[in-house]
Amino acid sequence: MIIQTEWVLMLSAVLFAIGVVGVLVRRNVIVIFMAIELMLNAVNLSFIALARARGAVDGQVVVFFVMTVAAAEAAVGLAIIIASFRNRTTVNADELALLRG
Repeated sequence: MIIQTEWVLMLSAVLFAIGVVGVLVRRNVIVIFMAIELMLNAVNLSFIALARARGAVDGQVVVFFVMTVAAAEAAVGLAIIIASFRNRTTVNADELALLRG
């Protein structure tokens, strides 16, 4: 069974749209992080689909770079969330908007 590139790109667009809605609608910082990860994975999926369609490997190389950046972003972001949770006991983005101690 061969999956068409157009279907994969449409799936990627849907996943990216869900991620955008998650970032814009939700107030929990952890959920916002998960939505950002969903958007990054949607972009990775489109890179892989286009690289497969072209028969090249450059898209897969970019995916490894994006995965590395996503892992670093998750590690640093979760450390910041844990530190702010210890100080304020909340992960609500509206309440964390003020950086006063």
